[in-house]
Order: sequence, then C-alpha cells, then structure tokens
Amino acid sequence: MKDTALTHPILFFDGVCGLCNRSVDLLLRIDKEDIFRFAPLQGETARRMLPPLTGDPEIWSILYLDENGLHDQSDVTIQVCRRLGGLWGLVGLLRIMPVPIRNVAYRFVARNRYSWFGKHDTCRLPTPEEQARFLP
Repeated sequence: MKDTALTHPILFFDGVCGLCNRSVDLLLRIDKEDIFRFAPLQGETARRMLPPLTGDPEIWSILYLDENGLHDQSDVTIQVCRRLGGLWGLVGLLRIMPVPIRNVAYRFVARNRYSWFGKHDTCRLPTPEEQARFLP
C-alpha cells in the first residue's frame, strides 16, 4: 500500500465485472452512512494505492482497504459486512470457518464471475448522485 491516509475505507472492484458492479450497487443502497468509497481496480486510485497486482487474477477481483490494512479474497466480504453492522455483521461469523476453505469458495466464484454475471467493455460510470463516493 503506497498511501495510508484514509478518510473512508475503499472497496477496490473489478470495474468490468458484472458481479462486482452488482455488489457495488448493493452497497450503495444499503450503506446509508456513506461509509465506503469505491474505486475500480483498473483506475488511477488503485494504481496509486495498491501494490502491483501480480499472480492469480482471481485473488484480485475485489480488495478492501481500511485502517487495518488491505484485505483480499473472502476476508473482503467479512470485513465489509462487519463494518456495515446490524444483521450484515452476522456474516462476520464466517471467520470461524478456516481461511483456506473460505478462499476456495471465493476463488470458485471469482473464476466464474464473467461467465455467470457478464463482463463489460468499460468500467462502470457513477451517476451524478454517486460521484462523491467513487474514486478515479
């Protein structure tokens, strides 16, 4: 991580992935306190703040950066839901499952995300109302 000054946690997502974009849409609807900021992995903010994304691209379909560092794979879902609180926080109970098992499930979905949910030619453009929540 190259820049550690965070005012909001950032969810880095695959901007051309249908599943990732649907997940962002869901978070925009349920995050009434404007906790999260969103940035495509293909964007300037990701290039500036993340280490080079090497290795298996399945691991990099979505990343979460907060005051505790960078989270990947199944930990992203757990950390985001814990931050949302309420009933969403119950997803945090998945932490009792061994990480290798959680991550096998994560990678299975990540590997198939384009065939199941589609792949866009370009990254999602935020609406004017969403603009303040998105980073370049």
